Amino acid sequence: MQPVDRLRREIKVLVFDQYGTVVDMQKGLTEASAPFLERKGWKGAPHRFVTWWRRTHFENSMIDSLCDRGHTPYREIGRRAVSQVMARAGIAHTRDEVEWLVGRIETLKPFPDAAEALRRLHRRYRLAILSNGDRDMLEAAKPHIGFAFDHVISVEEAGYFKPHRKTYAKAGEILGEERTGVLFVANHAFDCVGAKSYGFNTAYIDRRKQPFGPWPQQPDLIVADLKALADVLA
Repeated sequence: MQPVDRLRREIKVLVFDQYGTVVDMQKGLTEASAPFLERKGWKGAPHRFVTWWRRTHFENSMIDSLCDRGHTPYREIGRRAVSQVMARAGIAHTRDEVEWLVGRIETLKPFPDAAEALRRLHRRYRLAILSNGDRDMLEAAKPHIGFAFDHVISVEEAGYFKPHRKTYAKAGEILGEERTGVLFVANHAFDCVGAKSYGFNTAYIDRRKQPFGPWPQQPDLIVADLKALADVLA
């Protein structure tokens, strides 16, 4: 039996990462940041600022989980990351400006192929979100995504950021589904590695055409985008 045939037979639920997989985080935050940075007189490329911001946020969220002293909200991690990056870049800023930038995450638009692909997949599977975002941030984002998922799960429920195994375990518990019945879908290798390590099937969305890396937890599927995922599974 080919892997795709097995997945089509066993999968009951598709669980998607939100930031960077369903919504275009890099493009959206770059477009929001560009005029702000121009007003500040910063001469660097806005997309590099956003990449710096996102990497700092990821690093800080991993530190938060590893310290295991209680879950810090995604929004607060974001504020710290943006403040840290602007301080290092020599950009004068206020707390209100930092909060405004972090708030743009709630208004991100989906990738152009997302809505139709999700509708096609929904005819066959239950669809869910598992995101590092806070509950209220995910709620605020719903109108901008334009698709109603069956479940929207924040890692707040587990008390750790992905890729901690408790986040995937809590999602499985909420969904009431065996691990073999779940396909976790992400644009990030770290998220696929975490989900696969827990026992979910995984699909890597390779929009950036980057090698997955020599992890022992290789994805069950590698596709170019969500349309390609629907072409294979729906």
